[in-house]
Amino acid sequence: MSEQHKLIRIFTGSEVTALLIKSKLEKHDIDVLLKNDFRSGIAAGVPGSVPSAVDVYIDEAAKHEAAILLDEFNQHLPD
Repeated sequence: MSEQHKLIRIFTGSEVTALLIKSKLEKHDIDVLLKNDFRSGIAAGVPGSVPSAVDVYIDEAAKHEAAILLDEFNQHLPD
């Protein structure tokens, strides 16, 4: 029997920031899925999204640990 995983979106924003978040979470063994509708649309020949909007998804079971790591990440951003 396979275990069901519910993905939740924890961030939407620039690709650069999404990649930094992905890196931080993966260093703590949290699997990350990036969804970039703009690039997907271009690949299909039908751009239809905002170029800078990338979504970051994680397994809902990791949301508590991810929230702590995101708080640390946000504390190091310039004002």
